[in-house]
Amino acid sequence: MAGSGSSGPGTREGYEMAKDDGIEVAAYYCPLWHCDPRYDAWHGKGWTEWELLKIAQPRFPGHRQPIRPAWGYFDESDPVWAAKEIDLAADHGITTFLYDWYWYEDGPFLDDGLESGFLQAPNNGRLKFALMWANHDWWNIHPAKFTNRQEVLVSGGVSAEAFTRLTDHAIERYFGQPNYLRIDGAPYFCIYELQTFISGLGGVDAARRALDDFRRRARKTGHPDVHLNVMVWCMGVLQSEQKIADPVKLISDLGAASVGSYVWVHHYDPNAHGFPLGSYAEAAKANFAAWADYRERFPIPYFPNVSMGWDSSPRTIQSDRYEPRGYPFTAILAGSTPAAFREALRNAKEFAMALPPGERIVSLNAWNEWTEGSYLLPDEANGSGYLEAVRAVFGV
Repeated sequence: MAGSGSSGPGTREGYEMAKDDGIEVAAYYCPLWHCDPRYDAWHGKGWTEWELLKIAQPRFPGHRQPIRPAWGYFDESDPVWAAKEIDLAADHGITTFLYDWYWYEDGPFLDDGLESGFLQAPNNGRLKFALMWANHDWWNIHPAKFTNRQEVLVSGGVSAEAFTRLTDHAIERYFGQPNYLRIDGAPYFCIYELQTFISGLGGVDAARRALDDFRRRARKTGHPDVHLNVMVWCMGVLQSEQKIADPVKLISDLGAASVGSYVWVHHYDPNAHGFPLGSYAEAAKANFAAWADYRERFPIPYFPNVSMGWDSSPRTIQSDRYEPRGYPFTAILAGSTPAAFREALRNAKEFAMALPPGERIVSLNAWNEWTEGSYLLPDEANGSGYLEAVRAVFGV
């Protein structure tokens, strides 16, 4: 229940307390900030995406780059650092980390942030966690050239056998964790790119059979079901992302339990307001309209998403010209202040409160998507301003 002031037990002056609203405030966690053997092979031993952030430059007058994390360039696979992140998130009203979880035909990628960091942190019970299977092609955009002819380093499509392996791992390693996110008792599992998933399996019927088998195996281990969340969008960002012609029919065919979104630029072209400066306010309007549209169109719950900002310029070669040549050469969303973010969070909270108890989830992009300009971790310019906005709206 929202309120203000400091008259009641547990209240915090100046904050709208939300302890009784039942909303899961779920921040996407991008595990790009620790070493991995694939990174070593592609970029050299010890490389992480911090290297792109460190060398980012202003691409036009007034452009705020490089972004400097207030905590420095840390290793998220270190459980000591993971514990600090967990405390920071929980203290500011975030209840869940939705991990961008990479698993390709030959196995996992970038999983030590979760395995060695979060799951080994002594305080991880302060947050829930869940998997967002980021099954997109992995493009060589670290950094992207001006020609923007991108090379696929790993295909996101997987065979039925690989899907069984990855979901067996999810069931055995994660679903039984006491702090895994569940909806009506069913572990939450999200698929990012439906078309890539379907193509890899060989069609919609084969994909449905694979999902039914996934659910069967989960039930066999004692879970009531799997809560399958799928992403929907109006426009792709990465080159492999495809718009679904009839998403309502497709999610019905697949037996999805809910739909969601990852980032605002899936529903708003950042170049629509101009280049290189787009509009955070216009992106907000477009996404609020998308929420209302999806609530009407889909027979299952739609979980709203709020993005903190957008600036993918660190993923481009800094010595090249910065022109609108497709992702990551896009406009930034100007006007993404903590105050504007707070207002968007208020709208998301109001939307979520119309959902039944137990199905109230608001996703945030993102906890740490530094090289796309969307992060909640403190930086040297705004401090913890964006986290304070989360706490102001959702409480602790």
